[in-house]
Amino acid sequence: MQNQLNWQPSCSIELLQQRARMLQRIRVFFASRNVLEVETPLLSQASGTDPNLEFFSTIYETPPNRQPLFLQTSPEFAMKRLLAAGSGSIFQICKAFRNGEAGRFHNPEFTMLEWYRVDFDLAQLMDEVESLFETLFDGQLGAPQRVSYQAIFEQFTGLDALNFSWDTYSAFAKKENLHDAIAICGDSHVLWLDFLFSFCVQPNLGHGGLCLVYGYHACQSSLARLNSENPLITERVEVFLNGVELGNGYHELTDAAEQNRRFETEIQLRKTASLPMPTKDERLLAALGSGLPNCAGIAFGLDRILTLLAKKSSISQVLSFDIERA
Repeated sequence: MQNQLNWQPSCSIELLQQRARMLQRIRVFFASRNVLEVETPLLSQASGTDPNLEFFSTIYETPPNRQPLFLQTSPEFAMKRLLAAGSGSIFQICKAFRNGEAGRFHNPEFTMLEWYRVDFDLAQLMDEVESLFETLFDGQLGAPQRVSYQAIFEQFTGLDALNFSWDTYSAFAKKENLHDAIAICGDSHVLWLDFLFSFCVQPNLGHGGLCLVYGYHACQSSLARLNSENPLITERVEVFLNGVELGNGYHELTDAAEQNRRFETEIQLRKTASLPMPTKDERLLAALGSGLPNCAGIAFGLDRILTLLAKKSSISQVLSFDIERA
């Protein structure tokens, strides 16, 4: 039996070396900008509330007590607590965990880069993202593109992303033979946006160079502040390369009351969909209440970036051991 088990790594030794070089470059990049590297817990007493993300839970045994804990889907909440405590600009390279996610560009355990820049707005954050990718890809990428969500959605679907019409959206889905969309999305604007963007827009983005899509609809972004000129959109950006989504960032929401309201909305959505109930992060809300500095932050899946750097077709080819061999 033991001889039949595939104990070999999922990737080559050369890929392990390339990963090490990538991580070193990232650390040098942020050190040169005086951004502090930090560590935060992977296990937490609270979880995220996003209905699109499923968490892993476990039990902390302290006899006679048993306490539920959660593996973090992102270090975001703990990092914001550090920001509120006065850390200044920070970054972290860590493992993150998302249940039910496995496939060409998904592994339930993955490596994340997340950083926050105090006194940055979204445009400055996008500048820094472009500089980092210039470094990682040795200047081999084409010129980056910045485009609004509304403009790119209309370009590839002809639909208005900000104003939902079930008749118009469903007619488009039928025309494009996306009949599953009608059953899956129902009358939910956010589900329609996610579905149509994934199938009709994303595959066209970032071929030859980075594509940074900003200005997402407010219904899609629970952690970003609203745009000062248009409350229908938020200060959010997503980064794409070769049709692959690599990162998601915000000009961060600092209002504790508004954040709590959004958490409650997401909890209700999870309840309606019969999803596992989260434990709201009251410590994050307390940190926001004490004063989160004006900042912008973003998170990237490093395994996906390495997949593109190494010109591989799946992240399993750049992981030491994917979930099938873990």
